[in-house]
Amino acid sequence: MKIKFRIDKTHYEITAKSTIRKALAFLKTTDLEPPYLLIDTAMVKKKVRSIGKNIKNSRVFYAVKANPDVEILKLIDRLGLGFEIASEGELAILNSIGVKPARIITSNPIKSFRFLRMLAEFNLPYYAFDSKDEVLKLRDYVPGCNVYVRLTVPNEGSEWPLSKKFAVELDEAEELLLYAKKKGLNPVGITFHVGSQCTNIYNWNSALDKAKILWDRMEDRGIRLSVLNIGGGYPIRYTKSVVDIPSIDKNVNALIYEKFPRNIKVFIEPGRAVVGDAGIFVSRVAGKARRGDDEWLYIDVGVFNGLMESVGGIKYKYIVEGYSQVKKWTLAGPSCDSFDVIDKDILLQEPPIGGRVLILSSGAYTISYASEFNGFSIPKTILI
Repeated sequence: MKIKFRIDKTHYEITAKSTIRKALAFLKTTDLEPPYLLIDTAMVKKKVRSIGKNIKNSRVFYAVKANPDVEILKLIDRLGLGFEIASEGELAILNSIGVKPARIITSNPIKSFRFLRMLAEFNLPYYAFDSKDEVLKLRDYVPGCNVYVRLTVPNEGSEWPLSKKFAVELDEAEELLLYAKKKGLNPVGITFHVGSQCTNIYNWNSALDKAKILWDRMEDRGIRLSVLNIGGGYPIRYTKSVVDIPSIDKNVNALIYEKFPRNIKVFIEPGRAVVGDAGIFVSRVAGKARRGDDEWLYIDVGVFNGLMESVGGIKYKYIVEGYSQVKKWTLAGPSCDSFDVIDKDILLQEPPIGGRVLILSSGAYTISYASEFNGFSIPKTILI
C-alpha cells in the first residue's frame, strides 16, 4: 500500500520518531479498516521503567481507567506494576487475567455497593475514603481494612482538575482518620491528586506541604501513618512540551526525603503517562464541506467513540495523508450530533476523501471513554 504523509520535526517533538515509524510500517502491511488505536509496546515499557525510578520506596499502580484494553493490562502485568481500580468491572478484568488482589488498590473514595460486595471477596490491601458514610460502608463490607484519606490539594495548571468532586480539607481529613479508627478500620495514610495532565510541577510541592501537616497532626493524635499515595497527574506531550517524568520524580523524592520518615511507603498511580504518548489513532476522512465561512473536515472517530477529552480542552497533533495546501478546519467526528466536534480553527493540509489522519498521543482516555453512540463501533486497540 502506497502511503504518503507529510511529517516534520514538530510531529517528532510530540511523539517519538520510533513510535511514528512503527505506526507507518504497520499501515503499509495491513488492510484493516480504520478507525483503530495503535499502541507502541516499546514506549509503554520505556514509560514503565521511568515512572517512580527516582522516588525511594515507591510502588507504581497503573490507573486502569486510562486504558483498560486487556492486552495492555496483560503487558503491564508482565512488567510487574500494580493496578489502581475504581469499579467492579475493572476488578473483574484484572481477575480474569490472573492479577493477584495483593497487587491491586482502589483510590475511588465513593464505591458502589456492587463493588463493595466484590471487594469483600477479594480483600484488596488498601482503600481510599473521604467521608464518614464511606467509613461505615467499608466497616460493613471489609471490616478492619487499611484506609487512606483523600486530601484536597491545588490543581492549578492541570488540564483535568479533580479537586472539587473528591477530597477534603485538613481539619476534616484529620477527623475522618480518627473516625475510621474508631469504627475499626486501620488508618494508614494519605492520598491526593494534583489533577490529570498536570503541567505545573509546583502542585506537587503544595500537595506535599499539606500532606505533611496532616501527617504530623495524626502523629500528635496517636496515629502513626505509613503510606503516602501521590496519585497520578504526570503529563504527556499533546501539542507542546511539558515537564518530564524524571524532573517530577526527583522533585517529589527530595521533598519526601526532607519532610517524611525514611521508611515511608510511596504509592504512584499513573495512567496517562504510561500509555498516552504510546498511542496513535488511525482514522479516515469521511467527508468535507464548506459551511458558511468555515471548512469542515469529518473523520471516522469523534467525541463519542474515542476523543471525548477534546471536549474538556485536550488538543491533539495530527499527521495527514497527502501533500495538498494547508487550510483552517473545523474537525468533526462521524455521528449525527452537533456536539461531535473535535477541534476548531486548526491548520491542516487538505486530505483526500478516504485519506488517513493520524492522531498523536491518543493512547489514554480515548478507548476507555468510547461508546457505540449512533451505532458507531468502539475502535479496536492493536499493540505494535
